[in-house]
Amino acid sequence: MSDENSELLMTVDEIKTSETEEIVTVQEEISTYRSEKQVPLVVEKQAPLEVEEEVHKSHEDEIPPELEELLHTDPGKGLTSAEVADRLVQFGRNELSEVKRNAILHFLSFFTGAIAYLIEIAWILSGVTKDWINFGIIGALLLINALIGYIEEAKAESALDALKQTLALKTRCWRDGHLVEVEAAELVPGDVIVLRLGDIIPADARLLGIGVTGEATEGDLQVDQSALTGESLPVSRKKGHTVYSSSVVKQGQQLAVVTKTGSNTFIGRAANLISITVDEGHFQKIVNQIGNFLIYITVVLVVIIFVHELVSDKINTGNVDVLDALKHVLVLTVAAIPVGLPTVLSVTMAVGAKQLSQKQVIVKRLTAVEEMASVSILCSDKTGTLTLNELTFDEPYLAQGFTAQDILLYSYLAAEPGANDAIESAVRRAAEETLEALKTREDQHSVPGFKVTSFLPFNPATKMTQATVANLQTQDVFKVAKGAPQVIIRLVGGDDDAVRAVNNLARRGLRALGVARTVPGDLERYQLVGMISLLDPPRPDSALTIRECKFLGVDVKMITGDQLIIAKEVAHRLGMGRVILDANHLVDPNKSEEEVTDHCERADGFAQVIPEHKYRVVELLQKKGLLVGMTGDGVNDAPALKKANVGIAVHGCTDAARSAADIVLLAPGLATIVDGIKTSRAIFQRMRSYALYRITSTVHFLIFFFIVTIAENWQMPAILLILICVLNDAATLVIAVDNTQISPKPDKWRLGQLITLSIVLACFLTIMSFAHYFVAKLVMNVTPLQLNTIMYLHISSCPHFVIFSTRVPGYLWENIPSLLFFVVIIATQIFAMLMSIYGLFGEGEGIGAIGWPWGLSVLAISFAYTFVLDFIKVQIFKWWSFENTVRIFPTSKRVAKLEARRAVATEKKRIYDNWRKARKVVLLSSGVVGFQNAVAQRKTQNA
Repeated sequence: MSDENSELLMTVDEIKTSETEEIVTVQEEISTYRSEKQVPLVVEKQAPLEVEEEVHKSHEDEIPPELEELLHTDPGKGLTSAEVADRLVQFGRNELSEVKRNAILHFLSFFTGAIAYLIEIAWILSGVTKDWINFGIIGALLLINALIGYIEEAKAESALDALKQTLALKTRCWRDGHLVEVEAAELVPGDVIVLRLGDIIPADARLLGIGVTGEATEGDLQVDQSALTGESLPVSRKKGHTVYSSSVVKQGQQLAVVTKTGSNTFIGRAANLISITVDEGHFQKIVNQIGNFLIYITVVLVVIIFVHELVSDKINTGNVDVLDALKHVLVLTVAAIPVGLPTVLSVTMAVGAKQLSQKQVIVKRLTAVEEMASVSILCSDKTGTLTLNELTFDEPYLAQGFTAQDILLYSYLAAEPGANDAIESAVRRAAEETLEALKTREDQHSVPGFKVTSFLPFNPATKMTQATVANLQTQDVFKVAKGAPQVIIRLVGGDDDAVRAVNNLARRGLRALGVARTVPGDLERYQLVGMISLLDPPRPDSALTIRECKFLGVDVKMITGDQLIIAKEVAHRLGMGRVILDANHLVDPNKSEEEVTDHCERADGFAQVIPEHKYRVVELLQKKGLLVGMTGDGVNDAPALKKANVGIAVHGCTDAARSAADIVLLAPGLATIVDGIKTSRAIFQRMRSYALYRITSTVHFLIFFFIVTIAENWQMPAILLILICVLNDAATLVIAVDNTQISPKPDKWRLGQLITLSIVLACFLTIMSFAHYFVAKLVMNVTPLQLNTIMYLHISSCPHFVIFSTRVPGYLWENIPSLLFFVVIIATQIFAMLMSIYGLFGEGEGIGAIGWPWGLSVLAISFAYTFVLDFIKVQIFKWWSFENTVRIFPTSKRVAKLEARRAVATEKKRIYDNWRKARKVVLLSSGVVGFQNAVAQRKTQNA
C-alpha cells in the first residue's frame, strides 16, 4: 500500500475485500461468540444433534483422456518390459531435469550493468591512451566488485538438486507378473507400485484400494504431505485418490497405479517454477537506472567537451591531436563516473550481511540485504513457520464431574504405546508434561497406581482404541475408550452438549477426540469424560513478530496449503485479520486479473493453496509494484521463495526451500525477521546516503567542468582529478559502518526525488565552485598553478562534506555520525589540504603550493557551506510529495495513479465505517441473545 495512505490503516478491519466478506465475518463472530459462551440462539427443546463430519478438501490433478487409457494395468501382473520401454521413450525418466549454471558465465555476469559498461569502456580507453595508473585502478575496482558479489552468492546450493534428493531412490512394483524392486527413476505411467508404512512415494499415483496380493484393504492410507501442501496433519487417502511424489506413508498399505512422473508430477511442476524464475533483481534495476542517468549526462557533456577540444586545437594550432584530446576527456570521464559506486554498495551490503549473520540470519544473495528494507508485504507459510508443526492439546470440553487432569489421564491410558502417529504422540506428550504422577515415575512404561490389563489398538472399523485398566489402590477395574467423537458419543448413548462442542471445535478448525470410561461397577456402560481438542499451535513469538512487522509497515499475509477453517483459527490467535480466502479466488475465471490482484493485496491470506497458487500470489503482488518477502520451509514453498523479491527459509526447512531462498533463518520462528528488517533498513539508509552524495558529486563535477572548459578553457591537471576520484571514494567505504536512522516504514529509492535533490545540490555546489574560481583568479590574482591547487582542494572537500548531510533526511546534527566515519572523512580532506598547502607532486605536474591561509580557509568554507546545503535539503524533503510532483509534472500516468490512490483511500474509509456499524450489530445481537437466555433460565427456575 502507498505511504500516502498509511495513516488510514487504523485497524486490520479496513482491509476487508468486499461488503459480502464483511457480512460473512460478522456472522462468523456471532457464531464464535455463541459457541464460546455455549449460548443457543433460541432456547427451546431441540432434536438430537449429529456430529458434523469434517470434509477434507484436497487438490486433485486432472488426468488427460489419452493418459487415462494407459492407467488400466492389471494389478496382479503390472506392465510388460516392452510397455515400460515404450513409455520411457514417451514420458521420459521419472526424475527432474537438471539446469546447471556455468560458474564462469555467472562470474562474468557481475561485470554487466549500465555503470559497469561505462567503467569498462573507460578501462579500455585507459589502455589505449597508455594511462596505466588509471588502467590499474579501474581494473582493480571492477575485479573487487565482481569478487565480492560472486563469493557471497557462491554459497547458494542448487534448488533442483535439493528437490531431487527428496525423491525415493527405489520402489517395489509389479512387472511382467512379478513383484520386483526397481529404481524410482525407471517408473512410468501405468506401473503398479506398492506403498507401505514409511515409504517415500516415488511418483504421483492413484490408490487402487487393494493389497499386494489383490485383497481389499481395510482403512485408508494415512499420508504426510506437509512438505508439499503445508497441511499440518497427515491426510486420509482412499481408493481412487491421488497421492503425490515425495510425500510419506504414515499408516496403511495399498497398491497404486502411477499417473504422472518426472516434471509432470506435483513436485515436478514446483521444480519447473523454480527454473523459470530468472527475473532481474530490484537492486540491479535501481543501480542500472542510476547508472543510466549518470551515463547520459556524462556522455553528452563529455562528447561536447571532446568536440570543443578538437575545434580549439584546430583554431589555435591548425592541427587536431585526437589522442591528446581523448586522453584529457578520458581522465575527466573517469573522475566523473562513479567508479566506486558498485564497490561501495557491495561492501556496504557485505558488512550488513555479516551483521545479520551475528543475529542468526544468513544472507545467500547479497542484494537481498537492500531489497529486504523495501519489502512492504511478507507472505508467510503457516505450518512450521507461524506454527510449531506439532499437534498439541488445546482447551478441552469436559463432561460434568471431570477435570482437565482426568481427561489427560484417561486419554493416556487409552493411548497406544510406541505408536508412530501424530495424534497418539500428542496425547502422550501432553499427559507426560502435565500430570505430576507421570513426571516423577521411575518406570517410563507404566502409570503409577494403574495397570493396563488389556489393550485394543486403533481399528479403522471401530475408529477407537480401548483399554481395560485396574486401579491398584482400590482394586477396581474399568475400561477407557478414545476415538472419533461420533463413535464415543454413540458409545455413551448420545450427548447433545458434546455434539455442539465438537461441532464448534470443528468450525474453528480444531481436531476433536472423544474420551469415555465405564461407570463404576459396570464394564459395559460408558460415561463421557470429555472431548480433547488438538491444534498445531502458533509459535510463542509469532504474534509479537506480526505486531512488530505491522509497526514497521510490513503487512503479513498467511499463505498456507492447510484447510480454510484451520487457517482462520490460527490467524485469529495470531491477531491477524480473518479474511482468509481459499485458493479458488486466485483462479476464478469470472474475475479479471486486476480484481484478483486487488483481492491479493487486501486479503489477510489464502488457504488450500498449492505451489502454483503461492507463486501466483507473489507474482500478482509484484505486478502491483510491491516488493514481496516470502517465508517458508517446505518443498511447496520453494517456487514462491524463488519468485519473491526476498525469499526467507525458516529454521528446520527442507533443502529445497533453503536452496531457493535468499535468506536463511537459523533460529526457530520469525522473530529474527524483525532484526533482519531493522538491520537491512539501516544498510539501505547508508546506501541511499552514499548514492545521493555520489550523484550530487558527479553532477556537480560535470556541470562545473563543462562550463569552465567551454567558457574559460581551464583544465585541472590529470593527477589531481585522479586523486579526487581515488581518495574520496576510498574514504566513503567507511559509510558501511556509519550510524544511521531506521525508517519506520518500508524504504523506497524514489529515484525522481533522489535525482532532483542531487541536481539542486549540485547546482548550489557549482555556484560555490565558481565563486572560489573567480575570487582566486580575479580578486586575489593567484598564479595559474595555485589556481589549480585551490580548485582541487575545493572540489575535493566541498562535495565530499555533503555526505554528512545526505546521511539523514533531517538536519545533519539530528544523527551524529560514527567516530570512524567522521575521522576518515575529515582525515581525507586534511591530507588533501596539507598536500595543497605544500604543493605535493610539484610544479612539474601543474601544482603550486598555496600556503596555510588558503588551505585552512578553503577547507573551513567548504565545511560551513555543508550547513547551507543541509538546510536546502531539508526544505526540499518537507515540500516533496507525490501530489506536488503531479502538479509540476502532470503526466497522464501520474494523474491516473494519484486518482487511483484517492479512490482507494475513499474506499478504505467507507469499508471502515461499514465495519464499525457491523460490529455494533454483533454487540447488540450478543446482548439480545444473552438477555433471552437469562430470561429463559429465570422462567425455568420459577417453574
